[in-house]
Amino acid sequence: MPRQQPRLSKRQKRLLREEGVIDGKNRVSAKFNLVNIHQKFSLTKSQLDVIQAFEDDKHLVLHGVAGTGKTFISAYLALRSIQEEEYQKLFFLRSAVPTRDMGFLPGNWRQKAQVYEDPYRQICNELYGRGDAYDILKQKNYVEFLTTSFVRGTTFRDCVLLIDEINNMSFHELDSLITRVGPNCRVIFCGDYRQSDLKTNEERSGLKQFIKILNTIRSFTHFEFGIDDIVRSGIVKEYIIEKSKIGYV
Repeated sequence: MPRQQPRLSKRQKRLLREEGVIDGKNRVSAKFNLVNIHQKFSLTKSQLDVIQAFEDDKHLVLHGVAGTGKTFISAYLALRSIQEEEYQKLFFLRSAVPTRDMGFLPGNWRQKAQVYEDPYRQICNELYGRGDAYDILKQKNYVEFLTTSFVRGTTFRDCVLLIDEINNMSFHELDSLITRVGPNCRVIFCGDYRQSDLKTNEERSGLKQFIKILNTIRSFTHFEFGIDDIVRSGIVKEYIIEKSKIGYV
């Protein structure tokens, strides 16, 4: 099972109450809220369509080029649903593939893998408008970061699974994840099938087969994010446009 986060100490609870993060009953305070993304960010049509599909109780598959806000909008929807008490927790899940070359780094696995957790820290902090939001959510056991190496034997319940960088997952990893989904869960897959660290044709074909299966499941809605959806920065958009012109996709 995913590990439980340690309990807050009396001092930590006091500090969080003083900051308005939790109330007198140690629940997350109304003052600790998501930003209004409709007001703060300029959302693309694809992002707005994703929000609508999530509100229609769909599982999601978001595919597209870098910088289009796939993970960002997914995290927002997951955290909003937790804030509204539809689900209890958000799991950020990634493949263990990128960790194969981390043996030279100091520390245990979790310390080594922190570099892959940091993007989700940044997203949560931005969505709450404060630099400690991710740490607070993690301490309160509302979010957790896992890789596919740690899900065997687990049944996920009452949570949102944000499965990111699926372009780096084999069929076995994807199959292991989706067969771990238990009651009252929402699943969101994010990635760009054209960019992959998978080495063999067999691994890459496995991803295609998995997506083909999802295409037949009515509870999943698929979205394609293109160049017009790039929101990260102007230079990213310019680069991807020029890259596509010379055949790099």
